[in-house]
Amino acid sequence: MTAIHPVILCGGSGTRLWPVSRQALPKPFLPLLGEETLFEQALARVADGAYFAPPMVVSGAAHAELVTAQLGERPGARLVIEPAAKNTAPAIALAAALLPQDAVMLVCPSDHHVADRAAFRASALAAAALAREDYLVSFGIAADRPETGYGYLRRGEPLAGGYAIRQFVEKPDRPRAEAYLASGEYSWNGGIFAFRAGHLLAELAAHRPEMARLVAEAVAGGHSEGARFHPAAEPFAAIAGESIDYAVMENTARAAMVPADMGWSDIGNWAALADALAGEADAGGNVARGAVDIAGCSDVLAFTDGPRISAVGLEGVCIIVSGGEVLVTTREGAQLVGKLPGASVP
Repeated sequence: MTAIHPVILCGGSGTRLWPVSRQALPKPFLPLLGEETLFEQALARVADGAYFAPPMVVSGAAHAELVTAQLGERPGARLVIEPAAKNTAPAIALAAALLPQDAVMLVCPSDHHVADRAAFRASALAAAALAREDYLVSFGIAADRPETGYGYLRRGEPLAGGYAIRQFVEKPDRPRAEAYLASGEYSWNGGIFAFRAGHLLAELAAHRPEMARLVAEAVAGGHSEGARFHPAAEPFAAIAGESIDYAVMENTARAAMVPADMGWSDIGNWAALADALAGEADAGGNVARGAVDIAGCSDVLAFTDGPRISAVGLEGVCIIVSGGEVLVTTREGAQLVGKLPGASVP
């Protein structure tokens, strides 16, 4: 079997899990679930050499040393350092341009949680098989609640190991999310993809020719330093940043999805982290780390790196004390944490 080439994207500004996550140390590099960081967990999921080639990591310069330290000694691993943050389409295109054109690439964010690694691998193998047939493949995450914070994929005609994508749906309001869940036709768009590198670049050239041209220039003018590759800064800076969903997936006639029921979470906010840590919760659904006293509470997440947190009679609240900062939010309000002024401070 031809090995799958993992491409791990390390981007983001570290604001959504403020104050624990900061711009200088964003959530991929934090041990939020267990002793391994989310990035180290992402690496471990693609570490089996029977299925996966050494990883390629795409990161900004600000986090290159963090990546290198946590990547450790992995023979053949490569680090591509983006000259500027331009969203996922240029980052993925950089990786595709540096791989053999027939290579199947598995694109994974560095900061997601996957509870079931065997299910992840099964979905990766199914996605790779479709990618070899020149489908552009998304992981369709099994939806278990009417989530309004994710985009959705609507399943179309069956394919070997998956489905054509009938429709891409933006983040819905609550009534539509409930209707999607009830229909059984929709999955969450988890931001995990499989492509044949050459076909991805051809589709990018068809739908975003200027982006494709500038990525090619950035690669042609780039240089290597050991396992690090530095694309040329000037052409890359000229790219109009865009997500892979908007640039390619919503425009191609070859969009497909594979079902993935693998205990997935994007750990996109404090409420999502509380859900991922549900196995640690007490009888009231409370999760606590550090010096925390809880009485008469339910569904409370309380983290502190020092001062004691004492909470009485609260429900559905997240209380975070870290680095001299204090955050208190409802679970519903957790999606807005990244917009707070303090979250933008390095």
